[in-house]
Amino acid sequence: MRHRERHRSDRIGWLRAAVLGANDGIVSTASLVVGIAAAAADRSEILLAGIAGLVAGALSMAAGEYVSVSSQSDTEKADLALERRELATEPVAEENELAGIYVGRGLDPELARSVAKQLTAHDALGAHARDELGISEFTTARPMQAALASAATFAVGAALPIVAAMLSPTRSIGPIVSGTSLVCLAVLGALAGRAGGASPLVGSVRVTFWGAIAMGATAAVGMLFGPTVS
Repeated sequence: MRHRERHRSDRIGWLRAAVLGANDGIVSTASLVVGIAAAAADRSEILLAGIAGLVAGALSMAAGEYVSVSSQSDTEKADLALERRELATEPVAEENELAGIYVGRGLDPELARSVAKQLTAHDALGAHARDELGISEFTTARPMQAALASAATFAVGAALPIVAAMLSPTRSIGPIVSGTSLVCLAVLGALAGRAGGASPLVGSVRVTFWGAIAMGATAAVGMLFGPTVS
């Protein structure tokens, strides 16, 4: 019977972008709404600020993730191109290099040499990409996937405090949005921790703590400076 294992490495690319997007969407938009509400603004101003934050944040997240992950992708492609040239011009040196990597990982020299020869014959570039450069199908950069995941999850996360603000009495917008957003952050942190194989409690506390700090800081700014700004 075939032994099956469930690993989570294939989730790294989209999970990181999705968690970052949703977390940023909730924290930044909730903080913006709470800060504006603390400045004694009316509901229309609060909602306008929240919606503007959602649109700007989603586009910013998409652009930022695309540029960042594209840079990683460019580096990977350049490294693979260099490796491809070296395999064409210095095959013996590259095979020796691969064997040396396996010796460093614990194989005896004779077995390491045999493994290097067989992997080189099967897929030389794939072996060097994986064992020398650390590039695999699970970790390779996917710019568009990261950009779309970040933008979509940011928008979903940002919508939560906006909906809470819409449904709250004007004088209670700040506390209700804060409480709702902290609960959502706690749930998000727990789900992200579970999906990544970590402790749901640790993930929940970590995200909620920093969210509370952000909302508290913007509320303080709104109360201190809002009434004095014309």
